[in-house]
Amino acid sequence: MSSNTGSNLPGSQEPSVPMAASPLTRAVLEIDEYASTLGWDQPARLFALVDTARLRAQEPGLAAQLGLDDEAASSASYTPVEQEELPPGTALDKFLGTIAWPDAVVGCALTVERLMLPPSAEASVPHGMKDKQLAAWVAKHPDRQEVRMTVAVLRDGARESAVRLREKDSPTEVLTGADLVPGLAEALAATFED
Repeated sequence: MSSNTGSNLPGSQEPSVPMAASPLTRAVLEIDEYASTLGWDQPARLFALVDTARLRAQEPGLAAQLGLDDEAASSASYTPVEQEELPPGTALDKFLGTIAWPDAVVGCALTVERLMLPPSAEASVPHGMKDKQLAAWVAKHPDRQEVRMTVAVLRDGARESAVRLREKDSPTEVLTGADLVPGLAEALAATFED
């Protein structure tokens, strides 16, 4: 696992992250909040998820550097560690196929921006288009929406997602759910298969 310790997420909870949420939901919302501080039109970002209590016990110096000294704030939580930048020009699915995580990593997350169409526009999608043609068609569609998707999976199969629309770019407008982006969740889960 490589890490950019200089660009790790802060260990403290953001006020916009609900304390009642599950630890995985809190991690996804923390990553979404971090991505929102970087603005839009960003490349995909990959994160390793590590057990915060284990990190504090095994790497106290690193935990302190990340602001994870408070035991109460880090109990039953995951610490996202941003990984090296994805290689430019590499398809996301091919890149994810090259990932292998060490045992210390209990999960992973990815944040990526995409164009999406509302369900009402699905019937008008032309059949037989190749991926590049379809992407160009969607990019010109008047009902397209720019979204940032943050998807996380754990080794045990748990999943969570957060979706933020560019036009409603607010922490209170982020939609969360385990099955919002099933294809991306499957691709991330595959990075833990032997």
